[in-house]
Amino acid sequence: MQSIRQYHFQKYFTPVLCSSSNFNTQFTRRNISHDDRRITKGLVIGVYIKDDDKVPKLTTSGEKFDDRVQGKLTELIREWSITGALGKGKVFNNLDPEYRSVAVVGAGNDGVGYNEMEVIDEGMENARVAAGIGARSLQYQGCSEIFMDSLDYPEQAAEGAALAMYRYSDFKRPKHRIPLPKLELYDSPDVDAWTRGLFKAEAQNLARRLTDTPANQMTPTALAQAAVDALCPCGVSVEIRTMEWIEQVNLNSFLAIAKGSCEPPVLLEVSYCGTSPEDKPILLLGKGITFNSGGLSLRKALRMDQYRGSMAGAATVIAAIRAAAALSLPINVTGILPVCENMPSGMAVKPGDVITLLNKKTMGIRDIDKAGVVVMADPLIYAQVAYKPRLVVDVATLSTGVVKGLGGGATAVFSNSNYIWKQFEKAGSLSGDRMWRFPLWKYYKKLVTKSNSVDITNNGKGPASGCLAAAVLHELVPCVDWAHLDTRGVGLLTQHGTLPYLLKNRMTGRPTRTIIQFLFQMACPEK
Repeated sequence: MQSIRQYHFQKYFTPVLCSSSNFNTQFTRRNISHDDRRITKGLVIGVYIKDDDKVPKLTTSGEKFDDRVQGKLTELIREWSITGALGKGKVFNNLDPEYRSVAVVGAGNDGVGYNEMEVIDEGMENARVAAGIGARSLQYQGCSEIFMDSLDYPEQAAEGAALAMYRYSDFKRPKHRIPLPKLELYDSPDVDAWTRGLFKAEAQNLARRLTDTPANQMTPTALAQAAVDALCPCGVSVEIRTMEWIEQVNLNSFLAIAKGSCEPPVLLEVSYCGTSPEDKPILLLGKGITFNSGGLSLRKALRMDQYRGSMAGAATVIAAIRAAAALSLPINVTGILPVCENMPSGMAVKPGDVITLLNKKTMGIRDIDKAGVVVMADPLIYAQVAYKPRLVVDVATLSTGVVKGLGGGATAVFSNSNYIWKQFEKAGSLSGDRMWRFPLWKYYKKLVTKSNSVDITNNGKGPASGCLAAAVLHELVPCVDWAHLDTRGVGLLTQHGTLPYLLKNRMTGRPTRTIIQFLFQMACPEK
């Protein structure tokens, strides 16, 4: 897979000769030029809380390293009162001639597993957190190679470390970027699991990079090119449909929003074939509004810049399909990505306009700010007819309702299939990027269809914006298993409760790894 670019982080830990650096202390950042940077190795070692002993328990790899340094690591752990509390620890320098810096990081309680109340595998998530904090601290130290303790979960350790070291800095001068260290697995034979974790993390980082790119750089045409660059080297086919084709196929709902911008829209058809071509694919549809100003229903200027992330659904679909190809999943996956801008102009759709969809139903566009369901409507109908999928999953940042209900804690799921919902719930518990099911009741469907003048309205009646948006989409998938993922709370800028291996006030790329895990479960149910 293509190499990840180099990124610059907010905090930096300066090396000290005879003592240690505390993970919770803010140090002055130290610039390291690419020319002056020497090859320096760092090592992350995990320790667990041990209930029956005041001294924390080293991992198996940690015990071997402690033997290698004649027990000095255990002495330092006692001297500095390291308890094994999750994410807490120290960086020790000059402890070993090969590894300039050694980060000892707490991995929480030993032996924890699935927590039913939290709907998460705590052992896996603790490994991500510990690995992320440890790797980031060594990156701040200027290490060019970081060797990672598997923490009993090599796949999750790889995810946490690779996610934590990423930061979007494409428009910073090279001298102001902190180079990305090379990650290696330390003292573990499970290289396959480690590699899977790196693939998943790189996929999420790809989604983060696409979503964080400024809207003048990530136009619909630029996103199409980025999809080609990311997917074609992995053997995934990408068809770019232009305005002429979109008009010929009569994707009127898509065109209604796209025509307000001078940037031409595109529709991407992405196909990954991992099994027999005759097998029905899983259809992933991602909303790709590269900038959503609200159109003539203009949004507030404050924080409008974050709506460059309104194409986060398309970014996660691109990233998930890339990971499916990299992991050679035995499954067929098709992605449909309607990509455009929602802008105010003399050509823009007006509140109250009515369009006719491909299924002959009419849609009243009452609120242009709620353009997501409009952009997705005709492409969703088209994809079902063209590909006859086994199931449909759409991903979009749609409604403020799910933000108020869940914040950044989970992705909202609406589904007409209990089986599909259970698969997403399981995938979220394993990936650490959780899902929560919202109702898809007839009560909400009536609020979007009960109109004297049109068949469907794009905003419905009442305050339950997430449920109303899902009800609109549900009207367009009458005969297939379907799930709608509303990522408005998790896929844009993180502001509250940021996961330790992600970054505050940056795009998250969520829930890319959960979708990848879902595809794996559908491809290999016996595993």
